Amino acid sequence: MNTRLVAGNRIELLENGEAFFPAVFEAIDQAREEVVIETFILFEDKVGLALRDALVRAARRGVQVDLLVDGFGSNDLTPAFIESLVDAGVRFRVFDPGSRWLGLRLHLLRRMHRKLAVIDAQRAFVGGINYSADHLDDFGPQAKQDYSVEVRGPVVVDIHRFVRRVADTGESERRWSRKRAQPSRVHEGARTQGEAEAMFVTRDNQQHRSDIERHYRLAIRSARREVLIANAYFFPGYRLLQEMRRAARRGVRVRLVLQGEPDMPIVKTAAGMLYEHLLRGGVQIHEYLRRPMHGKVAVVDDVWATVGSSNLDPLSLSLNLEANVIVRDADFSRTLRERLEHLIEHESKAVQQSGRAPGMWSVIRSVIVFHFLRRFPAWAALLPAHKPTVAAVPGPRAPDASARDGTPNHS
Repeated sequence: MNTRLVAGNRIELLENGEAFFPAVFEAIDQAREEVVIETFILFEDKVGLALRDALVRAARRGVQVDLLVDGFGSNDLTPAFIESLVDAGVRFRVFDPGSRWLGLRLHLLRRMHRKLAVIDAQRAFVGGINYSADHLDDFGPQAKQDYSVEVRGPVVVDIHRFVRRVADTGESERRWSRKRAQPSRVHEGARTQGEAEAMFVTRDNQQHRSDIERHYRLAIRSARREVLIANAYFFPGYRLLQEMRRAARRGVRVRLVLQGEPDMPIVKTAAGMLYEHLLRGGVQIHEYLRRPMHGKVAVVDDVWATVGSSNLDPLSLSLNLEANVIVRDADFSRTLRERLEHLIEHESKAVQQSGRAPGMWSVIRSVIVFHFLRRFPAWAALLPAHKPTVAAVPGPRAPDASARDGTPNHS
């Protein structure tokens, strides 16, 4: 498990696309040597086009630009869009590019769900925001509520080393490969920038299968006053549910902010199956109603906080490739808590206990759900586990001498 807290960082909360996109695009425009981006979703809308233009500008002024997208989440990019990046010199890669069969996309499991950006090994962005217009308020009622952080300081070295290894070798694991990652160009990224301690934590299907979940459990277990979690897709493992109930029973105020207006109805149905069990254990549940909740954040005792890509559901906790940053800093934790409390007070409704004894079907359903949750991590290892590939889109071929001097080329 990733356990190393690094001191001397400055962490800034970025809420929704209105804060996130300008910060990332400005950082790309200031890049001098390197831009590395990983994202689950890149849509060819106004946000995706703005990212494309920023990356093209950077590549054309000599910055090395690496872009990795997921083959399922970013499956609808047109050839013209991709070619405009590649022709400018962007190294464009697709994680596990899936094919369609009868119109359906295959390889739905074990996706690259991370949302990371590192600029010149000095600034990093970690969170849950994709490059799509549905993270902006003007998208309408389906605009997503979400969070990211901008990180400066020594922990950027860890984030940069990770994305550099993926960009150079296609692997997120520290294992032998014929391809060797380029040396990390840390520059000023290692300099002290603030007071926050931070840790970069990932989840994969090799060496770090449960790191993010274990950090959640440890933080909840150590809570003395308050646990506040906002999560889009909530169907956590049995042990995480039990830690929440135990914390509530020992007097900790445990609050969950979950989807009340979900982007996928099944999300609310799944989470709702857990409501009575949690409410009877003393956990408070609030459904966010203004728009779909897409955040993956938590605060414990105004001391510990996390922001990242990992939901608390079987996909994120047992299958997908995820990345979170964990922060120990009172100022940052208070800021995040205040923003979440604003949602609770002004844009959410509290879920109440039914007040009725559970019926036979409810008891049977609970037994099935809890046994599923208890066993899912072990079952997940038995699910189809094809070896994912990272496919690079080749750049334009330089004209050979015969083409330049007008001699026909028959090769």
